[in-house]
Order: sequence, then structure tokens, then C-alpha cells
Amino acid sequence: MAKTRTIYLCQQCGSQQSRWMGKCPDCGTWDSLVEQVERKETGGRGRAGTGFGGIDRPVRLRDVPTSGFARLPVMGEEFGRVLGGGIVPGSLVLIGGDPGIGKTTLLTQAAAAFAEVVGPALYISAEESIQQIKLRAARMGLDPEQLLVYSETSLAAVLEQIAIVKPGLVVVDSIQTVYLEDITSAAGSVSQVREGALRLLRIAKETGIPIFLVGHVTKEGAIAGPRVLEHIVDVVLYLEGERFHQYRLLRGVKNRFGSTDEVGVFEMTQGGLREVTNPSQVFLAERSTGTPGSAVVVTMEGTRPILVEVQALTSTTASAQPRRTANGFDVNRLLMLIAVLSKRVGLPLFNQDVYVNIVGGLRITEPAADLAVATAIASSFRNQRVDPDSVLIGEIGLSGELRSIGHMERRLGEAAKLGFRRAIIPRASAAPQIDGFTLAMVPSVVEAVDLALGGRASQRRVSADEDPAENT
Repeated sequence: MAKTRTIYLCQQCGSQQSRWMGKCPDCGTWDSLVEQVERKETGGRGRAGTGFGGIDRPVRLRDVPTSGFARLPVMGEEFGRVLGGGIVPGSLVLIGGDPGIGKTTLLTQAAAAFAEVVGPALYISAEESIQQIKLRAARMGLDPEQLLVYSETSLAAVLEQIAIVKPGLVVVDSIQTVYLEDITSAAGSVSQVREGALRLLRIAKETGIPIFLVGHVTKEGAIAGPRVLEHIVDVVLYLEGERFHQYRLLRGVKNRFGSTDEVGVFEMTQGGLREVTNPSQVFLAERSTGTPGSAVVVTMEGTRPILVEVQALTSTTASAQPRRTANGFDVNRLLMLIAVLSKRVGLPLFNQDVYVNIVGGLRITEPAADLAVATAIASSFRNQRVDPDSVLIGEIGLSGELRSIGHMERRLGEAAKLGFRRAIIPRASAAPQIDGFTLAMVPSVVEAVDLALGGRASQRRVSADEDPAENT
């Protein structure tokens, strides 16, 4: 006989409580505890397992066999870059993103590419029928012979088909819509998501089949369900971008087999997602060089430098509280830069609405974009254009000083490759020498803004045939 008991599960952190409380004592979230009836078998169900990988006893690390665990190819270079070089056999990968951003499109293309190159792939959809999957694949021009599709919401039936078909790759779309019959709660609840992910994890580790999971997100942008879901899986990826822009960024936030700094850039087209091999050139294609309020920054997305246009607009407001709006840039960081410009540079922005936009739907989080954003704001306020052949790189401190940032050699090399001839950077930065490229190394934001807008700064310029250390 199975015993039943009532427990209360937190929908945010997954903690269990014996009674209902308004606030979760573990994560502090209000109104997150949900009642659930748990069934517990009276008889012992434990058994000796074989362990992941078929090894049932501890072994020396040097004796662990690694044959057959070479990375498998995945769709194109961008996806492989984010995964760390390809798909690791037996890995469990979770992909999240806003509704309509392209998660299903991306995994359909990845499964089709895998079926064409490696072997059979099984696409399991708990949200669409197989006819709908066929229509989408036909629209994208996909017709691989070894791509199998299966529409089912029961996870037990899904696991049974995986054991029968033995595919080389499995896609489950999505983890919040499949359910287990032996758990009484509804699909998408904490228990269903956690137990479903654990069973898929065991299948992946025991058979060596890589499994991709699609995860829904909350209105805050986090993966829906318990936080433990992200701890269970091996890789967590987010597909980002503005829904009405054509560009998408695939960003890793957890990767047990590679770096989390890499980013893949895609363009949404009628035929699906297309790789963008040179994102800098794409993001600067429509740049207006003669308009005030525009500056170019070289930001690092993982190990890849990307040139991005920063646009700013200042407008006199009649409101007592001027607006500060940022698209693709942190608003709190923008408020700090406005305060520095007002205090250190002397720009009276107290009666100005300030708008900042990162072109292309990108989101910049690194402080190296501070100088470009501040210069774009000053350019719009003074109605003076920024030198179109210059890129601006540097972090701004509260006292108006410019602080050095890393990867300067890669940043300047990418800027020179795209035709830029000058960079305004912090004086303390270790900058390389590039033929035909001029470095303006300045100590403060005051001199950087003056130089970028065509003024004469007090510092000397460092050309390719000079040693930057002599001018610091």
C-alpha cells in the first residue's frame, strides 16, 4: 500500500514545507507555496545500480575509458561555438527563451542537420502535432531521411520510444508540457519538471544519447519551474533578442563541457535561423556617419569582438522628472553615466530626456561600452557628430577617470579589419601597434569626449610606430 501525505512545494526554489506559509523560508518568495499530495511506497524500492556509463564501482580517474566520447557535430559553427565545440555524448542541454524567439526553429534545424550528417534524430513535441512539425520543416526546406518525429505528452511513452528507436539525438519540446502518470501534480509543476528532468538525465547518461530540452521562461526571463532544473542539466542556453528584430543571440549561462562566455549570432529569415559569421559588419551596415548622437564600441561576446553602434538622443523636457530610457543597455548604468557627464564634464542634463539604443537588438552588459554611451549622449546634446573613423572603448569611474579593460588587442584588430582608423581608449590600457591605426590614449572622460567630438585634447596621440608605454 502507498501512503499519501500533503506537502507544500515552492514554485521558485523547489523546497518542501509541511504546512502552508505566505513566504518561502528558503528563497524568500511570497505566495509561491503550492499544495501537493505525495505518494510514498511502503516497500523498499532501492536496488543496486550500474552507475552512469555502465561502471558499477569506483575506479581510478586515469583508468576511466573515454573511447566513443568525441564531440558530435552540430548545426554550423555558431551553435558549436556556444556548446564548446560540439555536442558531448550523454549530455543534457536546456534551451530557454521568450515565446516566439525561435527555440523550436533552432532545434528543428539542429536535429535535421544531425540526421543528415551523423545519424537518426528523434524530435518529440508535446505542443504540436506531427503534421504541424512537417509543415514547419517544409517551410524551412528541411527533409532529412533519418529525422523521426513523435507527438506525445506522456514521458513514460517518450522514454519507451527512446529505448525502441535508439536515436543518436533526442529533442524534447518542452519539459514543462510532458508529465509522469505516477506523480499526481499537473504538468509543469515543480515535481513534474524535476522528476522528468532526472529521468531524462539518467537515460542520457546510461545510453550516451544527447538530449536537448526546451524550457519555458517566466515574465522575468528566468527558466520556468524549480531552480533545481538548471542544476540537473549539463548546459543551460538562452536564445535572446528583440522579437521584432531579425537577430538572435544564443548565450550560454552554464556549461560543464566548455566556456560560458561564448555567444552565437543568428538571423531569423523565412527559411529559419541563418548563421551570422561576421556580426560586426552586419550591425554597422546601416550606420549613419553624419548624424550626432552615434558612436561605435567594440564589445566582447565571449572570445569574439563585435562592433556595435550606440545611439543616443537628448531632448529638452517640460516635465519636472526627465525620462531616462535605455534599450539594450542597463538603465542603472545609464543613470550613473549621466551623473558623471553632469558633474565632471559639465553637461546640464537635468532638464533633458535621455534615450540610449543599442542597434540590432543586442544587449551590452560589459563596462567597456561606458565611453561610447557617454560620448553619444554628449554628441547629441552638443549637436556635434563623433569622428566616423573612431571607435571608443573604456570604463568610466565616478570621478570621471577612464579605466582599462581587457582583450584590447582583439578589439582593435577587429576595428582595423572593418576600416576604422582610430581608437580612443584609456591611457592605462596595454595597446598593440597596428599599421595604419592611430591610438588616442586619454586619462579622463572629459578629454575623451572633447577629442571624439573634434576638439583638441591635451594628450598626445600614439601611432603605430610609437611605443604606447612612453606616453602613459
